[in-house]
Amino acid sequence: MSNQHNNQTPEDDMIIADGVDNDVVEPTRRVFSGRLWWLFAAMAVAYTSFHLISLNVYPIETWTFRILHVCGALILGFGLYTGARFAEDGERTSPRWLDGIAGVMLLPALYALVQVFMMHQAMAGGTMRIDPSIETWQFGVPLIVATVGAIMLSWAIRRPRGHLPIAEVVLMVCAAAASSYLLLMFNSPLRASTGTAFAPIGISWAAIAGSLLILELTRRVAGMALVIIAAIFIAYVFAGPFLPGFLGYPGLSVNRFFSQVYTDAGVLGPTTAVSSTYIILFIIFAAFLQASKVGDYFVNFAFAAAGRARGGPAKVSIFASGLMGMINGTSAGNVVSTGSLTIPLMKKVGYPARSAGAIEAAASTGGQIMPPIMGAGAFIMAEITGIPYTEIAIAAVIPAILYFASIYFMVDFEAARKGMRGMTRDEIPKFSKLARHAYLFAPIIILVAALFMGYSVIRAGTLATASAAIVSWISPNKMGPAAILRALQLGGTMSIQIIAVCACAGLIVGVIGLTGVGARFSSLLLGLAGVSQLLALFFAMLISILLGMGMPTTAAYAVAASVVAPGLIGIGIEPLVAHFFVFYFAVVSAITPPVALASYAAAGISGDNAMGTSVASFKIGLAAFIVPFMFFYSPAMLMEGSWLQIARVGVTATMGIVLLSATVQAWFFGPVKAWQRVVMFIGALCMIYGGIYSDLAGIAIAVGLIVFQRRHHNDRNTPQMATT
Repeated sequence: MSNQHNNQTPEDDMIIADGVDNDVVEPTRRVFSGRLWWLFAAMAVAYTSFHLISLNVYPIETWTFRILHVCGALILGFGLYTGARFAEDGERTSPRWLDGIAGVMLLPALYALVQVFMMHQAMAGGTMRIDPSIETWQFGVPLIVATVGAIMLSWAIRRPRGHLPIAEVVLMVCAAAASSYLLLMFNSPLRASTGTAFAPIGISWAAIAGSLLILELTRRVAGMALVIIAAIFIAYVFAGPFLPGFLGYPGLSVNRFFSQVYTDAGVLGPTTAVSSTYIILFIIFAAFLQASKVGDYFVNFAFAAAGRARGGPAKVSIFASGLMGMINGTSAGNVVSTGSLTIPLMKKVGYPARSAGAIEAAASTGGQIMPPIMGAGAFIMAEITGIPYTEIAIAAVIPAILYFASIYFMVDFEAARKGMRGMTRDEIPKFSKLARHAYLFAPIIILVAALFMGYSVIRAGTLATASAAIVSWISPNKMGPAAILRALQLGGTMSIQIIAVCACAGLIVGVIGLTGVGARFSSLLLGLAGVSQLLALFFAMLISILLGMGMPTTAAYAVAASVVAPGLIGIGIEPLVAHFFVFYFAVVSAITPPVALASYAAAGISGDNAMGTSVASFKIGLAAFIVPFMFFYSPAMLMEGSWLQIARVGVTATMGIVLLSATVQAWFFGPVKAWQRVVMFIGALCMIYGGIYSDLAGIAIAVGLIVFQRRHHNDRNTPQMATT
């Protein structure tokens, strides 16, 4: 993914990053050739084009749009992602008779699809309602048999990476059948009956099949963590009447629950609303940036700007991962794209493998809290809370600065403590050369400007996407028709994971809303707040991290916002503060042991122990675990208050972050003794807290430490005295 070229043309000499924008092929993804490649490429292009047209030119009914959005992702997903490990070259594949069984499973799947067409014909002819026995035996049972059978077969069938087993075709047909039935019923007067005893039984059959397909695709693209959590929540629906205490509730029937869970109360609710509009639009935007090689330029620009500083590649990682991560939308995905370049270079200048991986994981995670895009988190927050997007993006500025300042000084102090060097002038691109192509930042600038000029998010995202193609025409990587089609294909492929995750999170949100467990959790927090608000916040932090473990940022925040945020609002915390609180902890779950996806991805590249890397990344991202508590005690951090308050809190909190970093790394202007670290930590907390008197105390401590350190260490050679 990266190459160093020492003999480039004058315009391109010492280009460090080459291939950052390449499409990363996940271990579970098929790689087709020939007709299959053309088929799925055409399907991906059609899928992204459908969204662009529907969002900008020809809008369609909301539920119809969201059902097609999820259905398309399921069909593409089962075609492109395997349900079992691939059979490598020379390795024995699964027996052929399994394909025979899969071929038999295709018959009931096709039969269910044909029955939907016949139901449509009947209702078009004036039939008001389909006979329940027909819906059950002619549609529901064949659909469930085919779905369950094909899922189980897909676990057992192992084929080479370029092969498409028949079981996957069965799952694609099942997705089409379930979605077609839901489209038929939700575009009829029967839509109003969902959640009642009068709801057609077929809706429940289609919802059960659709839920199973969503869970299976989520397992393939995001692992088991989210699937297990969703399964626990769904089990709670039917186990609730038997549970004691605040978890108990009267219960829901199978028909009543599943007739509602695939509506805007669940799967088609806020998470899919965001994934079908903002998220997929920004994935397409990111795909256009990749196709025009802007990612390579971002990373090279970061090398030119920060590469020569001590521990240069680590600081490059911070800048590059922040830029790429806010667009990428997934911490682990960003680690894979930028970390494959920065982690080896960090090791080259002296960082241990563990530190290199931890720095990349923490920086990539920070991209999720980086305005203006925040890995799509800002748009989900706007959708859930009703707070304008621009207000959320502005509120995120100071916390993002604090987070990246923390990582920067952690890196800087570690580099000083270990006597590390930066990269030499000959090892990095020339800034003057890269400055000539600064126009490649134009799509990002246009996006931000359009949003703050009052354009809708969809219109601003579309303008930015179009500008990425136009700007490429004056760059070395011009996008012609073939490159644009490639970008559309890449957008369709990249969107599968996040759409599956959002749909799965929708199942959880549906359970929370339909069972009322969120309200009971709110009452629990209210009870804790009666004892101590800090205790209630600490408990909310633990739940947010626990819900987010092993989950991509989008799903982690969506679930935490449904469970935890209402409880925080119930104890008197402002909605913006409450949602930023749970959002931050949902994000940093990616670097929180024991299940830290971003840290595990970084460990895979660095070659170090995964758990050790997650502990190290937790330490580097420590500020992100402290700052959210300050949202409550000092709302000025979220731009709530006068400009004088905001400026004071911003400056003193940044100073506190510097002291916190020095405390963790045991280095300030020189080595820091144990008693100094204790004093530093107290001073850091005083300034991060944000009160006027605590700020003054923190500043006094900081000044005293600076004077003490300068007096004792100014005349010494820092690298020679580097000790831990």
